[in-house]
Amino acid sequence: MPALVLRPLGEAVDMHKDCDHTRGFAGLWERCEGEGGQVINSCTILTTEANEVLRPVHDRMPVILHPGEYEVWLDTDVRKLDLIQEMLRPYPAEEMTRYPVSTAINSPSNQGSELIEQTTINSA
Repeated sequence: MPALVLRPLGEAVDMHKDCDHTRGFAGLWERCEGEGGQVINSCTILTTEANEVLRPVHDRMPVILHPGEYEVWLDTDVRKLDLIQEMLRPYPAEEMTRYPVSTAINSPSNQGSELIEQTTINSA
């Protein structure tokens, strides 16, 4: 399953298929109290400059963490800025592949794993 689907471009970005583990996106989450005591949950996915695989289609990409970085990323006590900044780099291009998929992926009414299968012609 691809890590990213670039809509409406009809392209998917996949980690190498021989990879035996998932990847995580670096994000931030906050819970605060709004007016009248209403609890507000907020989250965001962090981005960085695009690597060579994604640069032809966009100048940014999500920060993708390797499994060995999860523990440090999720540790709220980590205060080593240099360690955190190292994780905010573009994901290695040599570990990614971009390929065309059907533009049928652009409609939320379309469902199924066939939407992310590689095609030779980008069609619906």
